[in-house]
Amino acid sequence: MGNAKKLPLQGVNVIDFGQYIAGPAVAMILADLGATVIHIDPPAGPLWDSPANATLNRNKLCLRLDLKSIDGLRQVRELIAQADIVIENFRPGVMIDLGLNFTEIRRTRPELITLSIPGFANNDQLRREWRATESVIASASGVFTDMGQNRVLMGINPSFSPLPLASAYGTMLAVSSVVLALQAREKSGVGDEIEVPLAAAVMEGLSYNSIKIDGYPLRYKTLREKESERRKAQNLPMNLSYEQLQDYLDPFYRTYECADGRKFYAVCPSHRKHAKRCLQAMGLYEEMLAAGLPKVSDPYLSMDQREGDASLGVYPLPADWAARISVRMKEVFLTKTATEWEVIFGEGRFPGAAHRSTQEWLHDEHANTAGLVVEVNDHEYGVMKQPGPLAWLEGCAETMLKPLSRRDVSFDEALATLQERPAPILPAPQLDSPGGWLDGVKVLDLTNVIAGPHSTSFLGRFGAEVIKLDPVVPNYDPWNTVVFGLSSARGKESILVDLDQADGREVFNRLVREVDVIVMNAPDRQLAPLGLDEASLQAVNPGVIFCQLDCFGGPRRGPRTDYLGYDDLIQATTGIMLRFGGGMDTPEEHAHVGTIDVMCGFAAALGVATALYRKHHTGEVYRARTSLAALGNLVQIPFCYDFVGRGPFDEPSGREAFGYSDLSRFYRTADGWIYLDADESDLPKFAAIVELAGVIATPDRAAFLSQAFSRMGGIRLQDRLQAANIAAAVPDNIDNLRQRHSRPTDGLLGTSVGSYAFSVYSDHPSGHRITQLDPYAIRPRAHLIRALAPAEKFGASTRKVLARYGYSAEQIHSLLESGAIGESWSETYLPN
Repeated sequence: MGNAKKLPLQGVNVIDFGQYIAGPAVAMILADLGATVIHIDPPAGPLWDSPANATLNRNKLCLRLDLKSIDGLRQVRELIAQADIVIENFRPGVMIDLGLNFTEIRRTRPELITLSIPGFANNDQLRREWRATESVIASASGVFTDMGQNRVLMGINPSFSPLPLASAYGTMLAVSSVVLALQAREKSGVGDEIEVPLAAAVMEGLSYNSIKIDGYPLRYKTLREKESERRKAQNLPMNLSYEQLQDYLDPFYRTYECADGRKFYAVCPSHRKHAKRCLQAMGLYEEMLAAGLPKVSDPYLSMDQREGDASLGVYPLPADWAARISVRMKEVFLTKTATEWEVIFGEGRFPGAAHRSTQEWLHDEHANTAGLVVEVNDHEYGVMKQPGPLAWLEGCAETMLKPLSRRDVSFDEALATLQERPAPILPAPQLDSPGGWLDGVKVLDLTNVIAGPHSTSFLGRFGAEVIKLDPVVPNYDPWNTVVFGLSSARGKESILVDLDQADGREVFNRLVREVDVIVMNAPDRQLAPLGLDEASLQAVNPGVIFCQLDCFGGPRRGPRTDYLGYDDLIQATTGIMLRFGGGMDTPEEHAHVGTIDVMCGFAAALGVATALYRKHHTGEVYRARTSLAALGNLVQIPFCYDFVGRGPFDEPSGREAFGYSDLSRFYRTADGWIYLDADESDLPKFAAIVELAGVIATPDRAAFLSQAFSRMGGIRLQDRLQAANIAAAVPDNIDNLRQRHSRPTDGLLGTSVGSYAFSVYSDHPSGHRITQLDPYAIRPRAHLIRALAPAEKFGASTRKVLARYGYSAEQIHSLLESGAIGESWSETYLPN
């Protein structure tokens, strides 16, 4: 097998103790990338009985062992002795109680990488012993409360979602950390002991939803936000219907009905060309200009300096223009089918996608052609449609499109398989000088919006030096750049360069020659004309690693590979919006900003780490790839599969969903709500709570629990249920979590204070007092993670960076005069 065919993690041995989603998913991704994975279940089999296990355990050898027996523990220790990576996702202390203390094991094998993914942090004194199911973590972490402006205005609070956000975010944070540690081990000889609590992971995934900006300018508030604030101020009920809610949506950020009765989602609100292209394609552009639609030349001016109160490409539009444009777009959308509009939007280079169900996505031509969906001949279910790879290296990804079925093996077979590979050759462990996993790595960030910028900020916390390069004239409005950048630009130096000018291109080339990694989020069709494709960059710096994110890309090309898009479009096209809204007639975006974006950012970091590992081993450089569409599969992994004989796609959906069953759902308490997440095996445990013991024999458990819970206080009930080892949590909200767990910024990571941690920046460079989540979900013992500096103003480091790269003060002045470089987009940091 030639190197080009060899998967990048071939030769890496992994022991996977994981159950449910996060642990097995991390090991699945490592196996997809070529690692040898031994998955260990208890003697009775997996703790979660689901066909999704066929996906989660593909490419693995599966073994059942009794870790509570002397022989089982001995055998596990023999397997671990052959491993590079060990994964578990139990409550803190469980592995130690079983006789497997990772700290002790690593004393004699410092090269070992261990990963623990508990529900709540080991140092969370309140919750570390909780039974932490997916829904309990979500409830305690504010996922189900105030779930976006749609549900707030409809008065649906709490609002249930079956998407396993905690496990999905935890998976990508954890697997990227493991491979970052793996590539760093090649130089230091030292592995690590890593913890990634799922509660902390989901908070990182919701970091764009939890930020608080004091004095947030009114211009960035949407019609929904304004209406919500109006109703709260006037003590009016939140009772909008789904139909009424549509009047508060921006015309370039909403769903439309098409000629075939199917729905189409348009997302063109903030780019300076997308909304214009959209109206031109629909024959409405000249009509709107004739009606008086203003054209704002510079959306970064303060409102009192602009030519008008509205402009295409500036989000949100004011109510009068939003209504006028929406009416006409509704009429025009009815003239063509959703599929026809998808081609018009895609070929016209502005973002939009037809709504599909999860089942339709699994059989979609593009998904299957591009390798976003693959077929696996599972030993139990036969030929299955399953999610494709989540991150891959071009040039060696073809093998990833043919995963093998999970296979049951004996202990002797498992051990023999691990022993087949030669022992890794590593330097003597440098235990006295721990650094970051990416110390010395230089990254050039050419990305925009959320997924790409988030990936490079994430790399920065491990020691990478990140330069964020943007155009002198911005392509996006300040809502999309500056507001999102408060989170995604942390830890970076920002410079502005005009790549269309020869002098600007030379500045760019000088930077390219000096960096190790370049990250770009755009399809190939956009990159080559700009000279930003891989071949052009390799010509300037042979050996530079190029990481590319896009919306619809997969390991192969498909019909929609070059189409533009954002998080919301993947929610539409993969079935998330139909699931959340309840069907094709009432689709809704999953309410959290960056639901998929942030996961994709972590996947890009995984791609970079994998490419660095591959380059170190072979000297070969392959482009790292991932896409929003690939991550849209991960967030649906409990139900993202299909096979002959599969049950109906009837997982909880819509606004009326309270949970999965009478034992796993929201119930009202005397003072609010609680999420109970039990199953049939938990019924005997209710005998320990006198008020609830009757549920064991009652024929109508929902009615019994509704009545019993309504007489009990939520927190006390939560504590009593958890004490009986029954999973339950009172739904918290992000505002409360932020208030309780914020502290003045102290330059620390927040890892020492439990599962939740925020910092308050009273002197933020923006001039606003800003409260942000700490970068704290990944917690290694052996290596350092740095707290990220607040996001600086766009262009603030232009002079500094160019001086560092050899430009004189006179040359910099000349470049500024010619417009080849810039040092600001606006007078103020956050235009008001």
